[in-house]
Amino acid sequence: MYSRIPAVLFATDRRFSAAHCLMMVLLALTVTILAATTALAQPERPDGQALYLEYCASCHGANLEGQPNWMERLPSGRLPAPPHDETGHTWHHSDEQLLRIVRDGLAAIAPGYETDMPAFRGTLSDQEIVAILDDIKQAWPDREREVQRSR
Repeated sequence: MYSRIPAVLFATDRRFSAAHCLMMVLLALTVTILAATTALAQPERPDGQALYLEYCASCHGANLEGQPNWMERLPSGRLPAPPHDETGHTWHHSDEQLLRIVRDGLAAIAPGYETDMPAFRGTLSDQEIVAILDDIKQAWPDREREVQRSR
């Protein structure tokens, strides 16, 4: 194991004493452990844009545009998927409401309301849902972001 370490590192001259080499190895090991601990302590933030494209864009549009005629009821009596840009009403809801709608379904805030949107509990974690919502909010103009933030 030590055969690859240059012998000069273990020389007893003034530049590389055994104590100095041991201190350098311990310092390198400490830095490595601290870096690894920091990386483990801070979980990687989910990619909201990628998750939106995977789970939401097929109905709400890749550009947040929603389905055509989203305010006109379908033959089923349900409404099409609304846009999530500033032309829709997503920004009218608080963060808590948006999380509950995505995680638990729209009936969580509007009991009895029927929608084609599934609840994503068990599919997406709360952190993933928040990442998606944060990505959506980045597309809103300042006015809509401020109104939504105040709810």
